[in-house]
Amino acid sequence: MYNYIKALHIIFIVTWFSGLFYIVRLFVYNTEAGEKSEPEKSILRSHFTIMIKRLWLGITWPSAIATLIFGPLVWWQLGVTPVWLHIKLAFVVGLYAYHFTLHAMYKQQMKGIFKYSSQQLRIWNEVATIFLVAIVMLAVVKQNMSVVWGLAGLIGFVIVLMSAIKIYKNVRTKK
Repeated sequence: MYNYIKALHIIFIVTWFSGLFYIVRLFVYNTEAGEKSEPEKSILRSHFTIMIKRLWLGITWPSAIATLIFGPLVWWQLGVTPVWLHIKLAFVVGLYAYHFTLHAMYKQQMKGIFKYSSQQLRIWNEVATIFLVAIVMLAVVKQNMSVVWGLAGLIGFVIVLMSAIKIYKNVRTKK
């Protein structure tokens, strides 16, 4: 039974992350649609609003809830709480906090409020990537990972990621 529960947990983690990655891209496109002239602006915004709503309410939220159900079941079946799991759970709490910030953005965009630039949203989109790397590394490497080297690796990854965003912005601006 453990393997079935673990498999379902992993499936819902994958679909949840898929939703987290794609929703922010849709926020970016919806925001950039505001730069278009009518009727293109209205058509795009209408289309993106439908896509955002279906993704957020039909895939992302249900996957986040299912992950929250199956995760503790896996933990309970495991029967122990190793140190690496405490650290992983701290990142998972951070991931749910991130999810709630996206929900706030979702509600704003559904009301036609666009507080963030497309560049800010592109940067915010990468936060999910940082959580993904940290959580997967902790889940797979577990006790074999040094806290110091793990943290240094994560910081290095963040630096590379943010540098790539800056380079991409420069390339886009030149076009």
